[in-house]
Amino acid sequence: MTSRIVVGYTATKTGRDAVAVASGLAAASGAELDIVLVLPGEGRSVITPPDASYDRYLLGQAESWLADAAASVPEGVVHREHARYAESFAEGLVETADEFGATHLVVGAADGGARGRHRLGSTTSQLLHSSDVPVVLVPRGARKRVTDAGVPRLTVAVGTRAGADVLLDEAIALASATGASLRLVSLVTVDLPASVDTGVIRLAGAAHAEKVLTDVLAAIPEGVRADIVTAKGDSIEDAVTHLDWLPGEMILVGSSRLAQPRRLFLGSVAAKLLSEIPVPMVVVPRTRTTDSSR
Repeated sequence: MTSRIVVGYTATKTGRDAVAVASGLAAASGAELDIVLVLPGEGRSVITPPDASYDRYLLGQAESWLADAAASVPEGVVHREHARYAESFAEGLVETADEFGATHLVVGAADGGARGRHRLGSTTSQLLHSSDVPVVLVPRGARKRVTDAGVPRLTVAVGTRAGADVLLDEAIALASATGASLRLVSLVTVDLPASVDTGVIRLAGAAHAEKVLTDVLAAIPEGVRADIVTAKGDSIEDAVTHLDWLPGEMILVGSSRLAQPRRLFLGSVAAKLLSEIPVPMVVVPRTRTTDSSR
């Protein structure tokens, strides 16, 4: 069964960024693309009271915007466009992803972010608390970095907390589908409170990080290329600046241990990464879904 990717579209530059990244992911993995524009549902604000003529105008405008989005999808990618009604943008996307059995949800950055950087808004935050499938967060201007080369590499932020096996499974599955190589990065040695920042602890942390990466590398199946890297720096933010990034690359992170089962919650480490990285971030739920259709 062909997998499907749902991308949330808005008629903005960040909406075009999301469609470009989702299209590249679909092309690389052979997935089908569903471009979704969410319109206000029955519970919309009294500022826009129910009116048949207004509703027709809004739907017509939505269809025009969706046609513009569809025109940017590369040839060969099977795609469909949908205008959906919901109480919120996040609710509409989650419901659509559930209906189609989507493997991923793709969304652009909130307005106001700097080029090449992520910015979470209320809508994205709501989505991260309600989705049970991986969410791809797209930085502003990402459409400029999408190439015909597809997804050349997936960086995986490796840790030892609950859910690490699910993150690795997702990374292997995505690498197998796209032909990407894996770069396994440990941030153990830089994810330390200032109160324990001593040479001895860092040395022990480095040894632990190397063991974690070696164990993870041993779990990678044949046919998937993988390298291991131990990030170094005075902080997570500093360590990330020393990593190189390829056009079309993505980074995968696990959801926080505070998340509800089969739900997402952006933890402190992922949030620190998000403030620095210039590539799309795939946030993976910490437990597997029990729905066999996915």
